[in-house]
Amino acid sequence: MSHLSRRSFLILSTSAAVAGLAACTSNAAAPSSPVRVAPNSPLVAAAERDRRKAGARTTSVRLDATVGEVDLGGVQVTTWTYGGELPGKEVRIQRGDVLRAHLTNNLPQPTTIHWHGLALRNDMDGVPGLTQPEVPAGANFTYEFTVPDAGTHWFHSHVGVQLDRGLYAPIIVEDPADGADYDTELVVVLDDWLDGTGRTPDTVLADLIKNGMNMGGMDHGGMPGMDHGGMPQSTLLGGDAGDVIYPHILANGRIASAPRSVTAKPGQRIRLRLVNAAADTAFRVGVPGVPMRVTHTDGFPVQPREADTVLLGMGERVDAVITVPDDTVPVLALAEGRDSYAQVIIRSGRESNPAASDSAAKQLEQLPVLAINDLKATEEVTLADRAPDVTHTLVLDGPGAKYDWTINGKPYNPDDGLPIRDGQRVRVRFENKSSMFHPMHIHGHTFQILGRNGRGPRKDTAIVLPGEALEVDFDANNPGQWLTHCHNAYHGESSMMTVLSYVQ
Repeated sequence: MSHLSRRSFLILSTSAAVAGLAACTSNAAAPSSPVRVAPNSPLVAAAERDRRKAGARTTSVRLDATVGEVDLGGVQVTTWTYGGELPGKEVRIQRGDVLRAHLTNNLPQPTTIHWHGLALRNDMDGVPGLTQPEVPAGANFTYEFTVPDAGTHWFHSHVGVQLDRGLYAPIIVEDPADGADYDTELVVVLDDWLDGTGRTPDTVLADLIKNGMNMGGMDHGGMPGMDHGGMPQSTLLGGDAGDVIYPHILANGRIASAPRSVTAKPGQRIRLRLVNAAADTAFRVGVPGVPMRVTHTDGFPVQPREADTVLLGMGERVDAVITVPDDTVPVLALAEGRDSYAQVIIRSGRESNPAASDSAAKQLEQLPVLAINDLKATEEVTLADRAPDVTHTLVLDGPGAKYDWTINGKPYNPDDGLPIRDGQRVRVRFENKSSMFHPMHIHGHTFQILGRNGRGPRKDTAIVLPGEALEVDFDANNPGQWLTHCHNAYHGESSMMTVLSYVQ
């Protein structure tokens, strides 16, 4: 992005400008226009002090962003990862503790880390040109912040389309009160994969910008289940299901023919922590013949509901408890609209026929899908009933001739934010004017969906279907500059981003 070097200077200089303005106006009339709360504002530091409790423990991790070879299960690829693992090594920390993460950038490009789903301090949010300068190749950076909320979260690069390589890992924030309704946990991270198979995310993005949805003249018309020039289609998602053709679909870094597996005992209760880390693919997830009791969305508890399958857009997470049957079963993730799937095997009894997963995937596709947006948060995490102080409408549209995806008809500009103020109840109305679904993500906050059945689940990422609108509320209690964007990596990098901007 051409604006980054200029923005890096602005980030460092804004707080000084604010302080100077305050000094100049302390005995004069208030300034006529609001001043943005910069990431290094004293207000951001004060919010962090309020979060940090006396005696909070510190968990330190080292994250080496590196280039190397990874085995996808008989498929060797050269890609970018944290520490050579795919996904990166899971981070576990207790709610209220402090995370200190030392990033070493051994990549050939600058990078950052975004801590997806965490309401952390603004200057640690990892958005280049908005909350921090990029970490140059060969350099280091230490992220340190209090982790306020328990739940299933993840972290990933926020530079370009680096997310669509292997720069991601789960971060599980534990609640000491958890565990009464399950015996063990299984984290499943889902992904779509093309890096190292003859294309890279950068070349795919360049093709999209140059040729639009023709993907550089590539012929995908003969691929099964594909229409509209060979692109994925899904009735569940209201039409177009993706912009990129992926040769592989992964669960915990493995293709379906060489899956990861865990051993369990019949009758054991497993808390599945499901994370969609894909760049362009939604997943329909279920365990054939085994009902799931959905308990959390994006880390926050919901009133439990049984489901055969759930749909996860990019960036979304769902927690669900299952009881292990006598037979070996797969946790299946169907790539929506793509005629492919990934799986993690739970081994508890006699071995199943390897071909059984193909049959189970076809059966799973016919089962009802739980509408996540229609769930209800538990009472303790439901926002108080309150009228919004400010409402911002975000019109989602695209793609243009040069693969332009926009919010309110404008390209992304980190200097152009939607103003909000500390203490406000903020309503965001997403209106999708495009023909494709968009999983919309708000940084630094968890919102409550205003669904068809009233106040819905607490989330930080939610699917907005084509031709539909979705309204969400959140309380403005975390000062700074917060990116809001589509979590399709290619849409976001093609300008479907804006800023919710705290001002004074």
